[in-house]
Amino acid sequence: MTGNVAGLLRGAGLRPTRQRVALARLLFAEGDRHVTAERLHEEALASRVPVSLATVYNTLHQFTQAGLLREVAVEGAKTYFDTNTSNHYHFFCERSGRLLDISTGDIRIDGLPEAPEGMAISRVDVLVRLVKKAGS
Repeated sequence: MTGNVAGLLRGAGLRPTRQRVALARLLFAEGDRHVTAERLHEEALASRVPVSLATVYNTLHQFTQAGLLREVAVEGAKTYFDTNTSNHYHFFCERSGRLLDISTGDIRIDGLPEAPEGMAISRVDVLVRLVKKAGS
């Protein structure tokens, strides 16, 4: 995904502005990952990309709406953006705040309710919260 970031953005219907290209390079350079807006902002500043936190938030939401990212809400104001947009689930380590992928074959979901009239289920989010075992 890193080869032609401008082409990736255009293909998703987004104009490849300098800031979008720089943030996309940071996001997609290392393969699949989970990142918060604050973390990406820190990475941008460390890479000498002059961007505000508000711009990072706006860009992440634009990338999500364009299908380049998946938003994972963990608690209230804590949101992660996942570069893996395939259908998968997550572990959340409560102490460290790390978000980890769960292999799709490791979870089976049965018995979904019928969606209300005029609605369709778009996806199912599963978040399994982890804490250290007592005595570990």
